[in-house]
Amino acid sequence: MPSTPPRSRPNSANALPLGTRLYEFEIVGLVGEGGFGIVYLADDHSLQRRVAIKEYMPSSLAARGEDSSVIVRSERHSDTFEIGRRSFVNEARLLAQFDHPALLKVYRFWEANGTAYMAMPYYAGKTLRDVLRERGGRPPDEVWLKKILGPVMDALELMHAENCYHRDVAPDNIMLLRDERPVLLDFGAARRVISDMTQALTVILKPGYAPIEQYVEMPGVKQGPWTDIYALAAVIYFVITGRTPPAAVDRMLQDCYEPLATLAAGRYSDQFLTGIDHCLHVKGEDRPQSIAEMRAVLGMTGYVPTSAIASTHDPARPQPAAGQRLDTLIPSEIPATSHLSRLAPEPAPAPPHAAPPTGKKGPSTPRYAAAIATFGVLAASVFMFTRSPAPPPERPAEQSSPPLAPVATSPASAVTPAPVVARPVTLDEAFSATVAASDARFGLKVDKIHTPLTIGKDALSFVLSSQRNGLLYMLLWDKATAQLSQIFPNELDRANQISAGKPMPFPRPDWAYEADQPKGNWEVIAIVADSPRDFSVLRFDARSNGATQHVVEAALSESGQGPVGLGGEAHCADGKPCSPAFAALRFAVEEVSAADR
Repeated sequence: MPSTPPRSRPNSANALPLGTRLYEFEIVGLVGEGGFGIVYLADDHSLQRRVAIKEYMPSSLAARGEDSSVIVRSERHSDTFEIGRRSFVNEARLLAQFDHPALLKVYRFWEANGTAYMAMPYYAGKTLRDVLRERGGRPPDEVWLKKILGPVMDALELMHAENCYHRDVAPDNIMLLRDERPVLLDFGAARRVISDMTQALTVILKPGYAPIEQYVEMPGVKQGPWTDIYALAAVIYFVITGRTPPAAVDRMLQDCYEPLATLAAGRYSDQFLTGIDHCLHVKGEDRPQSIAEMRAVLGMTGYVPTSAIASTHDPARPQPAAGQRLDTLIPSEIPATSHLSRLAPEPAPAPPHAAPPTGKKGPSTPRYAAAIATFGVLAASVFMFTRSPAPPPERPAEQSSPPLAPVATSPASAVTPAPVVARPVTLDEAFSATVAASDARFGLKVDKIHTPLTIGKDALSFVLSSQRNGLLYMLLWDKATAQLSQIFPNELDRANQISAGKPMPFPRPDWAYEADQPKGNWEVIAIVADSPRDFSVLRFDARSNGATQHVVEAALSESGQGPVGLGGEAHCADGKPCSPAFAALRFAVEEVSAADR
């Protein structure tokens, strides 16, 4: 590794000296130090920017050598140290895949000096705990709480779609930037593994925030989205009351929990308080099972997440000094996020030229290639959808409008708000917004997702269920080819009715969607609606039943429907009244080559 002579060492026995070079990065300050890692301020000489560098450094297991390497203190700790290091790398790899305003962004990660590093942006801010302390014990109102809750819930939902759970949501791990935008910190993957091996569970468990499933390892007691939901609800309990709920293990013996519906009655809406109480049930199965369900019980289904893609570079922002606390400077440079409170729009009359997808006919058929497979003695035709090469991404039209301004938040009223016209929309934002606008009464769930898929061998596979009858639509965003397609219903299979309480498995008997080159990630969104949906606003090409990402994003921006337009519009034949109710969920699937398995 390239290096230059260090200038001086920060006030830490374990930290790297100032002036140390880690490839293109030069350490210029110490941001913070914990029991399992050190965060430095560094200059990126390649791209001429300031970054934060996080180093895996479990001080109880290892020490700094004279040559800057990290050396395990004892041979008996070697396996624990190595598993923690691998987990640190996995955490960096995971964060690098996400792109959300309320999640840390990882530029790159690498292994060197016997340990591992990740490079991230940075920004000034304070923890939620410190912000509350500055308020002098005055709890914020419900509007402020929901403004903070919304982006954090969106970020957790994105993680949960990848079967990843934070497991350490707490006031110390929610940072508020200078404009009060929240960022979720400290994913703690290395800490979780090390603690599990050393039986030092108290290192990662925060009494009052950790649910019972984090204390025990036994059949039938599983961690999942409900684990983070409990912790996030405990954070709100702390914000409102100034104290945490009783520890989950104590509640198992004698539950002394005092409901918020009683403690804070009259200061917040009844639905919000009872919803938090619901999220704090001791048993995981008694809590909401997804972030979408949590939004519903809190009365937040009208909050539509939007991510404003804008530069946050500020040359005048304060520069940290060596030894500055981590909670005053965090990795970030994250785009803004805002929540628009609005009523569900009334169903608009369908344009004369548009037809519902289920009834669409024409000489052209989607470019799906058919393959035939034989199962046992009986020959059955199975159509394998293979993706046609996407055309080169179209350049977005130049905009003469001024830079994006924050979206104003207005309370819901009996009048449908006027649509926001020409607001820039990203496809990732549209996926999140459509899921956030779901009607919880559908109880839409997905199970048995097959991922990763081996290219040329595996097909998209999952089981969908709904607690309400409806019509099912599925869109697939192939990130490798920047293409969004409607894969169901299709020319081969138009039977898109889903029955309440009856699991609907995919692939279907008549078709399957096969993993094909190039490898990458898919984002799938399943939409169940009361009425037929018209997706013409997405400008799908009839020949491929899809469109490039730029075309879809431009269409959503120009339509005036905003990101929720990804869910289409209710459209009934002969101008009959339509129910606009729908539910949506998203999940991710990874494509890999056989060599990667």
